[in-house]
Amino acid sequence: MTKEQSNLQGDILAENQNKLQEPPLFKVLLHNDDYTTMDFVVMILETIFNKDSTEATKIMLDVHHQGMGVAGVYTREIGETKISQVHRLAQKNQFPLKCSLEKDC
Repeated sequence: MTKEQSNLQGDILAENQNKLQEPPLFKVLLHNDDYTTMDFVVMILETIFNKDSTEATKIMLDVHHQGMGVAGVYTREIGETKISQVHRLAQKNQFPLKCSLEKDC
């Protein structure tokens, strides 16, 4: 291999390494049901999703009136962890609250 070919390969490798992509983001959605209390949903939003009281109440009302609300937008792994935390806490408190993950556009 000539020195010129070697330099060209090095430039291509360096260029490829500099093109890091951001991971895709996913929305964590809370779904309405007839049993989970509004206070519990607000508490979930404040503790698991770090929302302040005003924002948590707004999201809870979206869930109540529209059937679902966006609790937050995260990478897949973080979103899945938050969903697991919600389901665990809901089950512990005997609520059927459900969450899902949806790719953010």
